[in-house]
Amino acid sequence: MTTSMHPRVNKEAVADLIREVAAAEILPRFRNLKEGDTRQKSPGDFVTIADESAELALTPGLLAILPGSVVVGEEATAKNPDVMKALAGTAPVWVVDPIDGTGNFASGNEGFVSMLALIQGDDVLASWIFHPVTGQMTIALKGEGVTIDGREIAPFKPVAEPKGVLAYGSRGVPGIAELVDQRRARLNQVKSSRAAGIDYVRMAQGEIDFTYFSGIMPWDHAPGAMVIRELGGHIGYIRGDESYRPSQALQAAGILAAISHDTWRDVHSKLFGEK
Repeated sequence: MTTSMHPRVNKEAVADLIREVAAAEILPRFRNLKEGDTRQKSPGDFVTIADESAELALTPGLLAILPGSVVVGEEATAKNPDVMKALAGTAPVWVVDPIDGTGNFASGNEGFVSMLALIQGDDVLASWIFHPVTGQMTIALKGEGVTIDGREIAPFKPVAEPKGVLAYGSRGVPGIAELVDQRRARLNQVKSSRAAGIDYVRMAQGEIDFTYFSGIMPWDHAPGAMVIRELGGHIGYIRGDESYRPSQALQAAGILAAISHDTWRDVHSKLFGEK
């Protein structure tokens, strides 16, 4: 990461920061939330004291690792949506999801991760997906591939019968969920983990071959987008087949990722084609 569009970042320093914050702010509260520690930002969209405290702890550490950068955190954006404007700017941007899978976390389910993505000029340059309970760390760097716990992950290979996750609900454009529900039988589905970051890692590990999400915010998908791209897959919004751009989330209807462009087109056609 040495060119002008690739800020020099110590990937292990970022990984260590994520681990430290998870150990201090997230794990002590797992299965130990007290009354008032969980609330809904909007119907079905939960936040806990662990989400908020972890984001606050990560922010100064990230700014110190990369001076001149800015942080776009899920919880900060919930309070001030204008924070999102930084994604299309020239400064390096850290997109932070302190707990992806908050619903799982709040219910005592281990299906949650902490995620970061580094973006500049609306392009994803690097990402980290960390599972606080198991300690698994997935790192993807643009042009340098993907590692899980230091082990290099091989690029995607074609499969005869792709299987994947359809995660849709009240979020997103009206009518899309109903359409997906009507056409879901056209695809070979497996159960969602209810955490986008976990499902993207499942793709990297060969467990699934595509994912569709009606929720499209950048902290949920920018980290996974880097993983999918580095392994030769394709990710894009369902109303276009162009390169994924985090800043376009507010105008998007849903997001689809697949192990290849051909698989992406096939899944897209079955779900959103004219017939």
